[in-house]
Amino acid sequence: MKFSHRIAVQADIPSIIDLMRLAIEENMKAYLSHAEIEAAKETMGVDQTLIDDGSYFLIEAAVDGKQVLVGCGGWGKRRTLYGGNHTKGRDDSLSDPATEAARIRAMYTHPKWTRQGIGSLLIKLGEDAARAAGFKRIALGSTVAGEPLYLAKGFKEVSREVLKGENGSDNLVVTMEKPL
Repeated sequence: MKFSHRIAVQADIPSIIDLMRLAIEENMKAYLSHAEIEAAKETMGVDQTLIDDGSYFLIEAAVDGKQVLVGCGGWGKRRTLYGGNHTKGRDDSLSDPATEAARIRAMYTHPKWTRQGIGSLLIKLGEDAARAAGFKRIALGSTVAGEPLYLAKGFKEVSREVLKGENGSDNLVVTMEKPL
């Protein structure tokens, strides 16, 4: 399958939200209970700064002659490690490429398109852009579902943090990093 990619724009946000909701609901079922998925939603979602910064990619495939959104994700030059606009504890100040890591951010794949290289493509696009911006390291906050991909792409675990969702369920975030 041949995929194309482009930078997300404001008008893409409704389609991105639809893809994120579907990916969270379906792709995490094998790893988390319903209550844990609900807790995870508190640290997942659209991050407007990624779109404003031009660092959020959409992955599309041609289906029946039209382009269909099959994945999205990007990289961040800000200190926020993970989360959407609504996530508590954000730090949207810019990272210093000389001393701080860029971020791989908000990666989602349509459930019908998993395990076809979309995540790997998003990581490559983000790493290449971060490297071009002068970053020497890249970090991310992973879910349990994403951890195997990131390990396969050379990321190493730095720490694990168990957050408590508003519903009382655990939400595990694995901080991972690698040199660029």
